[in-house]
Amino acid sequence: MKLTIAHATEYRYEQPVSYVVQRLRLRPMDGPTQKVLNWSVLVDGKPAETGYGDQYCNQVALMSLQGNTQAVRIVARGEVETIDTAGVYGAHQGFTPLWLFLRHTPRTEPGQRVRDLVQRIGGEDDISRMHALMNTINSEVAYLPGTTDSDTTAEQALEAKSGVCQDHAHIFIAAARSLGIPARYVSGYLLMDGVVEQVATHAWAEVHLPNLGWAGFDPANNVCPDERYVRIATGMCYHDCAPIAGVRIGPTNENLTVSVTVARAGSQQQ
Repeated sequence: MKLTIAHATEYRYEQPVSYVVQRLRLRPMDGPTQKVLNWSVLVDGKPAETGYGDQYCNQVALMSLQGNTQAVRIVARGEVETIDTAGVYGAHQGFTPLWLFLRHTPRTEPGQRVRDLVQRIGGEDDISRMHALMNTINSEVAYLPGTTDSDTTAEQALEAKSGVCQDHAHIFIAAARSLGIPARYVSGYLLMDGVVEQVATHAWAEVHLPNLGWAGFDPANNVCPDERYVRIATGMCYHDCAPIAGVRIGPTNENLTVSVTVARAGSQQQ
């Protein structure tokens, strides 16, 4: 399937700021589940300044602006051809050892609620347990935007019994690691049925299983990723995959607007 994606992020500051530096994780890469046909990342109409590959094999771009900046607009867009592999990404790659993905982060640190969740998960083997875990999270944690934020932990989302895809992924990762299964966070885009315009990127989880390698699970939608999914970045949790992160110099508040469109190539976009 060929998907056309446009992702625009705009920061507007109440007063001019003297310096802005951002780290952008907005560029998909070729892999077992996708091929990038074309892609660009523009900051106020110009290409990002430089970049590097991080320890998780993500492509990271860097940008900076100086001198009375009052607005910044970042646009990533392009076309990606996807492949349905039934959620299986495959062998582990890169320099980061698999054992690192057993470590918890502040967002995935298990508390009593995560431990109770793990105790209730059945299954004859790891893959059946992961499917059961996905089903349980989907049924017990409602998708409800506005009840959590980017710093919400898996334990807090379980307590609230609500959250967004980021929270579902963090809960899944916390539980999988508690079972001794390496797990990682994946950020990207999702083609939604009947919905072209979206307000955010998507997130899901992957675990490393014997004879399969990395395999994806999306508790927010209760499915394994298929050809509707485009992956951008992976990491221990949201912190490693945030689309845009950085700092600014200047005592001012900011207003953030995000627009994401995902459509099949050749279909009409708004």
